Amino acid sequence: MTSAFAAAAANPAADPAASAGPASPLEIRAFDAPVGAEVLGLDLSQPLDQQTFAQIRRAHLDHHVLVFRDQRITPDQQIAFSRRFGPLQIHVLHQFQLQGHPEVLIVSNIVENGKPIGLGDAGYFWHSDLSYKEKPSLGSLLHAQELPAEGGDTLFANMHLAWDTLPAHLRSAVEGKSAEHTYLAKYAELQKRSPWRPNLSAEQVAQVKAVVHPVVRTHPETGRKALFVSEHFTTRIIGLPEDESQSLLDELFAHSVRPEHLYRHRWAEHDMVFWDNRSLMHLAAGTPDHLRRKLYRTTIEGDVPF
Repeated sequence: MTSAFAAAAANPAADPAASAGPASPLEIRAFDAPVGAEVLGLDLSQPLDQQTFAQIRRAHLDHHVLVFRDQRITPDQQIAFSRRFGPLQIHVLHQFQLQGHPEVLIVSNIVENGKPIGLGDAGYFWHSDLSYKEKPSLGSLLHAQELPAEGGDTLFANMHLAWDTLPAHLRSAVEGKSAEHTYLAKYAELQKRSPWRPNLSAEQVAQVKAVVHPVVRTHPETGRKALFVSEHFTTRIIGLPEDESQSLLDELFAHSVRPEHLYRHRWAEHDMVFWDNRSLMHLAAGTPDHLRRKLYRTTIEGDVPF
């Protein structure tokens, strides 16, 4: 637990958004899965008292994915709740920002007047959000606006479990190693697959310069180790020949997404899902092309991985 978390939990006045009211009748119910829990009895359209907020924060650290059921909230309310965990990050694809709310990325396969309204192929490859930034995301919040009658699931992989169960020969191969992450790793491939990826301006490319992070990172609040590589953004392990680097990454990717590490989220109306990008990877399972899907995403800035 970080000192900031401990201070906030001990001192309600440390959080200016905290309400002085009584705690909500909060229920946190763990899933029968390697990760995740649902939060019941909570209305995020209302200000949260400090005790309730501390419960949510603790549950997020314990379960890594929280599903808030039946949240009929506005984008402003989603932004306000997200900001209680830290500064928000603006996605490089400004084309898909919600009008008037640059903090909100529209994740959608809907096309209107011949143009996509959102990022329709978000999550096509396993990844941790914004691992390609110097300060990758602490967590992301995705709020369902319009859901398809079938498909549209999201899968989460527990990267703490992936590290804990990593075979000894792979552990010794990656300990102390760093890897390069870049947003551009599969961008051209995604452009060929669908209409969702616009050409990037020079300014956008400058926002996503490649970065280097530890292959095994330590969670800044819990101290747990986790693998921190993904098929979407990780391109190479520093200091290894290209073929050896790719072979090792392939083994790490395959191990990370073994079925026993996964939770599959089947969306319900007005779900808001909040996951920890320091602990997990995620993947969009896909939506049939003829069915509409739209969600709003906010992303919280994290720390430099160590």
